[in-house]
Amino acid sequence: MARNELRPVIKLRSTAGTGYTYVTRKNRRNDPERLTLRKYDPIVRRHVTFREER
Repeated sequence: MARNELRPVIKLRSTAGTGYTYVTRKNRRNDPERLTLRKYDPIVRRHVTFREER
């Protein structure tokens, strides 16, 4: 059984330049462009913007 292409697995990479990533899924129908979320980066020990990486 193939994975659903409507909800692909994406990597969210920190914009702080630490290289820290989160792995999550997104709905392509609701968010067709790149996703940006504000999440915690444990390397710099604060919340920063994480951007979708392809």
